[in-house]
Amino acid sequence: MSELTPLVGSWYRNLEDDRLFEVVATDEDDGTIEIQYFESEIEELDTDTWSELALELTAAPEDWTGPYDDLSSDDMGDTEGNLYPENWSSPFKEID
Repeated sequence: MSELTPLVGSWYRNLEDDRLFEVVATDEDDGTIEIQYFESEIEELDTDTWSELALELTAAPEDWTGPYDDLSSDDMGDTEGNLYPENWSSPFKEID
């Protein structure tokens, strides 16, 4: 069913179960394709199984935290504060 070529780094949607996944590796010698689902599960498919899937090429999900479902907002660091010390001055201030 699928005529799409598995490209490493590309995202696909399985139309049968509506799951998103990224192709993370291919091995032409073994005829295998390694995929990682958005929820973090990794699976290895053979090329015959790939060709039987109903797939569509899709954009990468905007929410990158999907595979990291056990993260809390504290784990992502301070995204509200300044990224430099309060007493920081412009590096060009010293140049005359």
